[in-house]
Amino acid sequence: MIRIVLADDQPLVRVGVRALVESVPDMEVVGEAGTGTETVRVVQDTLPDVAVLDIRMPGMSGIEASRKILADPNCCATRILVLTTFEIDEYVYEALRAGVSGFLLKDADPEEILRGIRTVAEGNALLSPSVTQQVIRTFAQQSALPAGKSALIRELTSREREVLALIGKGMSNDEIAEALSMSPATARTHVSRILSKTSCRDRAQLVVIAYESGLMR
Repeated sequence: MIRIVLADDQPLVRVGVRALVESVPDMEVVGEAGTGTETVRVVQDTLPDVAVLDIRMPGMSGIEASRKILADPNCCATRILVLTTFEIDEYVYEALRAGVSGFLLKDADPEEILRGIRTVAEGNALLSPSVTQQVIRTFAQQSALPAGKSALIRELTSREREVLALIGKGMSNDEIAEALSMSPATARTHVSRILSKTSCRDRAQLVVIAYESGLMR
């Protein structure tokens, strides 16, 4: 069962998403919030598998709420899916940089939203088709990789850097395996090691790091 917290300042939106989530047998809503501050509290209290957040909420934004949630060691298993009406490039990039695992627009098809929740619950990254690599590339060029992360990137083997560059291109494990003439199991192992060495939660953060580190330039 995938346990979910819904956070949006519009009650009707929460009602709609709750009805969608509860229409399938493998998901349940364990909490709701209407502000960023309340979102942090509810997530810390319920420790859901996935928190579905809007970007713009009263007081604390969804992005700042995401940072606080992901900084809490007790919430290390929680994945965040941003579901919003705003398709502003800067919001997308900041949300990814904050550590969210996925990004979808509210006008996405119901099946796409359910699939998105399952995807991030499994620890994978999800980007809306409208969120292109160009968005990440543009804003990553304006941001310097933190010194700590730069040191970690230098510790990657040459093969791991190749894999990270392909992750930056949006390739799946199977696609990476084919591109580098390795087995899918070996590709998964490389990805796991890269996640561990860079202290990243998932592939969404790896995509950002691949650009910020200069691997994609």
